Amino acid sequence: MENSDWFELGIFLILLLILTKVLGIYLYRVLERKPKTYLGFIFSPLERLTYRLCGISFEKTHSWKEYLGALLAFSFVCLILTFVLLMIQQFLPLNPENLSNLSWDLSFNTAVSFMTNTDWQSYSGETTMSYFSQMVVLTLQCFVSPAVGMCAVAALIRGIVGNKQEGLGNFWVDLVRLSYYVFLPLALIFTVFYLIQGVPENFDTYTQCETLSLSQKMQRIVQGPIASQESIKLIGSNGGGYTGVNSCHPYENPTPISNFFQILSIILIPAAQTYYLGRMVKNQKHGWSVFVAMLVVFLGALFVCTYFELEGNPLYEKLGIENTIGNIEGKESRFTTFESTLYGVTTTSVANGAVNSMHDSYTPIGGMVLLLNMQLGEIIFGGIGSGLYSIVLFIILAIFIAGLITGRTPEYLEKKIEGHDIKLAVLALLAFFLSIIGFSAWASVSQWGVSSLGNQGPHGLSEILYAFSSATGNNGSAFGGLSANTIPYNLALGFAMLIGRFLILSLIIALGGSFLRKKKHPHSAGSFPISGPMFTFLLIGVIILLGALTFIPSLVMGPILEEFFMLKGVFF
Repeated sequence: MENSDWFELGIFLILLLILTKVLGIYLYRVLERKPKTYLGFIFSPLERLTYRLCGISFEKTHSWKEYLGALLAFSFVCLILTFVLLMIQQFLPLNPENLSNLSWDLSFNTAVSFMTNTDWQSYSGETTMSYFSQMVVLTLQCFVSPAVGMCAVAALIRGIVGNKQEGLGNFWVDLVRLSYYVFLPLALIFTVFYLIQGVPENFDTYTQCETLSLSQKMQRIVQGPIASQESIKLIGSNGGGYTGVNSCHPYENPTPISNFFQILSIILIPAAQTYYLGRMVKNQKHGWSVFVAMLVVFLGALFVCTYFELEGNPLYEKLGIENTIGNIEGKESRFTTFESTLYGVTTTSVANGAVNSMHDSYTPIGGMVLLLNMQLGEIIFGGIGSGLYSIVLFIILAIFIAGLITGRTPEYLEKKIEGHDIKLAVLALLAFFLSIIGFSAWASVSQWGVSSLGNQGPHGLSEILYAFSSATGNNGSAFGGLSANTIPYNLALGFAMLIGRFLILSLIIALGGSFLRKKKHPHSAGSFPISGPMFTFLLIGVIILLGALTFIPSLVMGPILEEFFMLKGVFF
């Protein structure tokens, strides 16, 4: 890494630390209805009007079943609405390019994708989606789907720290407050920033112009409301690009400055959730310990990925060709290799899925790092809401394992961890792991699965693994060699997204309800510490152990085998 890369990483980490605390406090105030949210004078009237129009009781609290029922009902309505609007796209306004309706299978896949905060795209946005579909149908889901995830983790933490009389809160109130006080203002700020950087925001027809080549062929240049979608795409852990190449496109990510702040905006809220956790449990050291555990794994992934991308293809050296810039295939010339790997590691750690380089073109080990980030279970900061509730599952398992080793009764935040809680936590993790492995195995031995591959051999397996890891982990990025716009893939990936989102989320809220019924027991000398180096190392160990035990066999057959082939000069 160059000195400039180390400097950029240092600035990135300093800003991240500062904003983690600032935004974490703000999230706490918004979700717990504290005064001094600073934007109340703007959004309070709109909030009250929304409650009156929708018949929402501000004071009502939900049981875990009521909270989950409201969340699932809202998500189902979002799914149906998005599906129908995409099926009738050509009859709706703001369609200057006269783009046709989407097929039923692509509409289903896309509706599920954006409703689950995955934003997997089996299509290229600029040739498939009208302006109305982009800015109304899909962008609406980009606001409410991360809010739903944050609602789920708020319910879980309230259950852990609260009591039966307090309940898990009110889903509708949480949804409204997060949308108005968090996502809307942040999206407005970043939209203005991207406009300053040169990202378009218009309703013009696509521009027709001649290329600069001698052939002077006509080229069509995309236009549209890009800046507004770009902001919520990143800050909301969505990731779905306005164009097919996502943030590789100069209209979505024009400068190194925009690139830096895109990376920061991707990780901003997921990192702030750890400070929110500390505030909620009245133990800020616990929140920082979780942050450090996530950061250690994140930096480890970043350094490994960057090292192998800077090393590049060893065949160059064997041929006597000097290669000082590493693997630049699939990377934009306006960004350095480090800026590409930092973006790639961030987007796969955070379950965002936006890309500024083609992950399919990474070296085998570089691509494996991105794949493993998703397979660890959305816990390296993770998605909005999903990242924090996933790490809480690992915390509960880590404390339980420590209790088995030491003979202590496992407890978390003064509440005993019982067999029912462990069953819920293990079921949630098993659902995640089995969805990835099961769908990948099915696709690998089926004609519909292998016929869409752009590459054979171990890289073909990596493409399949990456697709279902991305779908189940609600990430949305892809190895571009896989042609996923087929009926079998659209359906299989859609069901993987639903499992990764709602089966796990349902178990999470049930876990919150289980903890809510428990009585608190004061800390004793036998209580396992939930902060400090011992806790952090144990948490990291459990994360790596579970990830390694589950996915090492498939990784050996995919990217690791491909690395050995590459060293022998064999490519796929």
